[in-house]
Amino acid sequence: VQLQASGGGLVQAGGSLRLSCAASGYTFGSYYMGWFRQAPGKEREFVAVISWSGGSTYTDSVKGRFTISRDNAKNTVHLQMNSLKPEDTAVYYCAANRWGGSLRGTYDYWGQGTQVTVSS
Repeated sequence: VQLQASGGGLVQAGGSLRLSCAASGYTFGSYYMGWFRQAPGKEREFVAVISWSGGSTYTDSVKGRFTISRDNAKNTVHLQMNSLKPEDTAVYYCAANRWGGSLRGTYDYWGQGTQVTVSS
């Protein structure tokens, strides 16, 4: 199983980034896909999750700014991040599980993370 996250970078506040996660080695369409993030000195926190059929849930701090999507034909999941704020600075991880939800302990597979830095 491999999850490869990409698309991070340095952006000014108010800008946008689109993260991608390419999955392989398991039945992608049978799994929920989530995004988590971890800022320096903080615990890894839930950002968003999407079901195989496209239903999604977001943490309150990103609602209206971030959009999670998936392409089951290409085994990829994306996180479109708009109106970025300095507090969004973190390493972003994609993850997969069979049940969805926001608890990181329930996720079976994890990507390596991609750094997002938002300057003020």
